[in-house]
Amino acid sequence: MNSDPEPPNLLGMLPEDLVAHLADAGERCGLDEARRVLAHIISGGADDLAMKRPVRRTMANTIESTTSRRRLEVVDRIRDPGDDSVRYLLRSPDGALSEAVLIPLHKAGRFSACLSSQVGCAMACDFCATGRLGLSRNLEAWEIVAAFCTLRDEADGRVSGAVFMGQGEPFHNYDHVIQAARVLTHPCGGRIAQEAVSISTVGLVPQIRRFTAEGHRFRLLISLTSAVPERRVDLLPVAGRYPLEALADAIREHQASRGGRVTVAWVLMGGVNTGADEVAALRELLEGVPIRLDLIDVNDARSEAEGGYRRAGDDERDGFFDALQILRVPIVRRYSVGRAQNSACGMLASKARDVAT
Repeated sequence: MNSDPEPPNLLGMLPEDLVAHLADAGERCGLDEARRVLAHIISGGADDLAMKRPVRRTMANTIESTTSRRRLEVVDRIRDPGDDSVRYLLRSPDGALSEAVLIPLHKAGRFSACLSSQVGCAMACDFCATGRLGLSRNLEAWEIVAAFCTLRDEADGRVSGAVFMGQGEPFHNYDHVIQAARVLTHPCGGRIAQEAVSISTVGLVPQIRRFTAEGHRFRLLISLTSAVPERRVDLLPVAGRYPLEALADAIREHQASRGGRVTVAWVLMGGVNTGADEVAALRELLEGVPIRLDLIDVNDARSEAEGGYRRAGDDERDGFFDALQILRVPIVRRYSVGRAQNSACGMLASKARDVAT
């Protein structure tokens, strides 16, 4: 295997990054020229520098010799017959496997991209297939953008949003995720509105506070799942490092700084986190904070005998929904895409790893 380091990839660059890179290589480049190059490569999906308005030959030669435009290899695609979502298994140049999902939206011809941020995950959430993979490494910004470009180029319509809810904990790979989000929302990049990019976290308090302080306009989504301290630690071990009180304070700071509602995600597990104790604990934890609560059915391929979690039945789910009305906040039941076998998050990568070994 070639151990030479990969040159910086254009897919992970903003115009000012390309200007700085070329300056280090001894080549002059203006912002307008950098914008044209990146718009051609990222927005336009081109794999060469044959632009209608070409840049100087010396610049083109320097870009060719000191950067990469490499994409990710598509290993597998699984289309779910129930919702028409398509889950992609992608391979990076070093062989690492990650996943991305093309999600149809209610408006015909519009899609959202669910993106991974890491190869595996270190958070070890008990209900998550990716957590059982462990963490191999962070994805670089260009790999995240490359995954988006693959989905965008194959979509039968426009990809108008992106959510960082795939493999990995986005705030555990903070710098690369923020850089990727900036590229995705740049006119030369993915051309997505900043408010149409959602970044999820299981509750890394220092990074939430950094995100708030930096004033990003991307949407923050908190994967809470339980407001009962002991139960949350069992389900999301990271809660042992960042107690619920600290997380609630960070959420309050973010909401006060940005305004609007903070989205709180709740993975519904039958017989686990749908009781009156959770409603009371959530009400106390975030009292006075404008939130939107997203309810998501667990997607666990394991049986209960294997330690897996079952989905709440209709009566249990409806009862929990009714009890939550005391919060007087918008509650959305978010559909968990990819119910077909091996298409929940982390399952394709896990299956591929098992085959390889």
